[in-house]
Amino acid sequence: MSATAGAAAGAGYAADQQSGGGLVIALLLPIALVNLVGFLLPVVNLALISLQEVQASGAMTGGWSTAKWVSVVTDDFYWELLWNTIRTSLGITLATLLVSYPIALYLHRSSGLWRSVLLVMVISPLLLSAVVRTYGWIAILSDQGVVNSVLKAFGAAEPWRLMFNLTGVTIGLTEILMPYMILALVAGFGRLDPRAEEAAATLGASPFRVFRRIVLPLSVPGIALGSLLTFVLAVSSFITPKLLGGGRVFLLATEVYDQAIVTLDWPLAATLSMIVLVVFGIAIAVYGRLVRSIG
Repeated sequence: MSATAGAAAGAGYAADQQSGGGLVIALLLPIALVNLVGFLLPVVNLALISLQEVQASGAMTGGWSTAKWVSVVTDDFYWELLWNTIRTSLGITLATLLVSYPIALYLHRSSGLWRSVLLVMVISPLLLSAVVRTYGWIAILSDQGVVNSVLKAFGAAEPWRLMFNLTGVTIGLTEILMPYMILALVAGFGRLDPRAEEAAATLGASPFRVFRRIVLPLSVPGIALGSLLTFVLAVSSFITPKLLGGGRVFLLATEVYDQAIVTLDWPLAATLSMIVLVVFGIAIAVYGRLVRSIG
């Protein structure tokens, strides 16, 4: 009798396991299909386009060739373009972090209605497109803009060159990407415990020492997440560098746009896009390793 009961229990457990596995598959299937259609297939198609032969008119012949990959790998211009893109994006990420960290920390420590107001103020810029916000920066940074008008009123002889260079691109992208960094930092500040800060202060630690030994280490996951998000968005931005850079700031994203829209060289644009994806993959791998090391 006990053997029969044990067999029945085992059969029931196996049935539960099978039904649970079916439920997991049913839950994962929709998102897997979305990723397949919305990400994997376009990436495969992009890789295939990068191997297409193209005529001088921009028409693809249907033949296969690795000429675009060879030209990109062997041309110093594209290596310099890659380095310039990574360096600029890292600088923008650092500037965004330095500006956003105090705001995010203040927002985390706020409460009540004031916290809600601050959160709305942080999110509200996302309701405007990057194009509109970039044109706003053009009005501020141009030779006849707000900044130079104020400087001229204080006696400046020549306007500051704040546009059509890397300075304007850095300023514009830093402001545009700040909401993403702030929200990521606020999410990472969940590990902060006010009691640990109070205990350190009670033991005689200065505010700077409390920040350096307690607040900053506990906020590293938020810093890593915000930096990853900001870096990826900076690398893939092309509207703001195109408008504020005036065609004088060369980045991977702007080069992809030029090759795809201006010169109609889709295989070269696809090749550069695949390089951008490789950069994203390396950034995600570095982030994952950092998170595991501090976990």
